[in-house]
Amino acid sequence: MVPEDKLEQIAARFEYLEARMADGTAGEDIAALAKEYSDLRPVVTQIHRYRQLRADIAEAQSMLDDPELKDLAEDELPELTAQLPEVEHALQLALLPKDAADERAALIEIRPGTGGDEAALFAGDLLRMYQRYAEGRGWRFEILEETGTELGGISKVVARIDGAGVFARMKYESGVHRVQRVPTTESGGRVHTSAATVAVLPEAEDVDIHIDPGDLRIDTMRASGAGGQHVNTTDSAVRITHVPTGIVVTSSEKSQHQNRAIAMQVLKTRLYDEERQRLADERAADRKGQVGSGDRSERIRTYNFPQGRVSDHRINLTLYKLDQVLAGDLDDFIDALISDAQAAQLADLQS
Repeated sequence: MVPEDKLEQIAARFEYLEARMADGTAGEDIAALAKEYSDLRPVVTQIHRYRQLRADIAEAQSMLDDPELKDLAEDELPELTAQLPEVEHALQLALLPKDAADERAALIEIRPGTGGDEAALFAGDLLRMYQRYAEGRGWRFEILEETGTELGGISKVVARIDGAGVFARMKYESGVHRVQRVPTTESGGRVHTSAATVAVLPEAEDVDIHIDPGDLRIDTMRASGAGGQHVNTTDSAVRITHVPTGIVVTSSEKSQHQNRAIAMQVLKTRLYDEERQRLADERAADRKGQVGSGDRSERIRTYNFPQGRVSDHRINLTLYKLDQVLAGDLDDFIDALISDAQAAQLADLQS
């Protein structure tokens, strides 16, 4: 279990932050202190819950020596001690290191993989699935760029999702999504396998990334591409190339000024993600197969239409609710992935 002195340090730090904000001495540090205070609040809640239970158990044990209270203590003690493992586990989870990007908005990029037109149609299915999931959680879903195909599929889409805890949940969607179904163009009724790639990136903030203007090549061009209500034919499309890394971003909205702002935000987010990935690779060079690693080449999930099932290969979870999942019911998978990631973190800390 967590040493008591560590719990005391956390509780003392929380009380200090609370006092600083209450007496008005925080000054310019108020935003940073408020965030730290907010991050510590759920941890301190679990500390208080754990300490209270331990105190209740100690009190019940002391009552065993009192003839008048012994029967009451014998009734209460099993019930209290039975709660201890669950309370200890909740405290351990609260103390796990947090991903600094968890509360950020996210950019999600979806591209068809193998499978031609069918892969592009599946990419459109994934876009609608995530849009419905976001709407169900009260998040804001905004398409920044979308290029369609003649058959109504998607050759590329970039969307921004904003809300409470977006990246904390959406980061588990990065990877290759595979679909098995009979395409509408298939006359023989054969099941085809296609794929689409999803990348979920935490949105960068201005303080995260400094871009030297001299490292940029900015071109204006005419947008092109079939299909999709968000595809505009305009001379104001902007393409920005970050020369040192070779990263290219485009935006094709109606306003050239808006395009430049959107493209710069996407560029910052990609550069920020590259740095996050580099640091993560350094920290986990010897760790393989980690859930939520964000590896865009990893096959993470299969959507099988003939059997109506969805299988997540990282945690060996299969659910026979394909229609509900495509309608945005993703919580069963994401909750299980979060639990698995937390279990791995706890195992690492205890090893």
